Amino acid sequence: MENDDTIKLLKECDSGTKMAVSSIDEVMDRIQKSELKDVLRESREHHEKLGNELHSLLIKNDSEEKDPNPMAKGMSWLKTNMKMSMNESDETVAELITDGCDMGVKSLYRYMNQYQAADEPSRNICKRLITIEEKLRDDLRAYL
Repeated sequence: MENDDTIKLLKECDSGTKMAVSSIDEVMDRIQKSELKDVLRESREHHEKLGNELHSLLIKNDSEEKDPNPMAKGMSWLKTNMKMSMNESDETVAELITDGCDMGVKSLYRYMNQYQAADEPSRNICKRLITIEEKLRDDLRAYL
């Protein structure tokens, strides 16, 4: 992994996994249905595992991990708490996480287009993250 695009793509994916884990953690204690908790817990584990893999690749390439943008994280926290204060329900949780998945998928495709010179293994890990996000979004439809 010698090119700059590869590192940049890995960093954006790393940031995305952290954002997903943080968002899931934010709502986990507000969920009523155990089935929904299981769906989110499983997805969180997938995000965390992929994040660990990304972190290892970044270290291997003498690069640092990337934290989510503080502004994006703050806006996510604000949206979550405002919506949950108006309607603390599993439907609201499903809606919030679904919106996050959609934003994540859109961003990941943008980064893959932006960093076209990234190597194939890095592009594949990004595609795996997209698949995790899309699966979570699809699994949440039953709770909307």
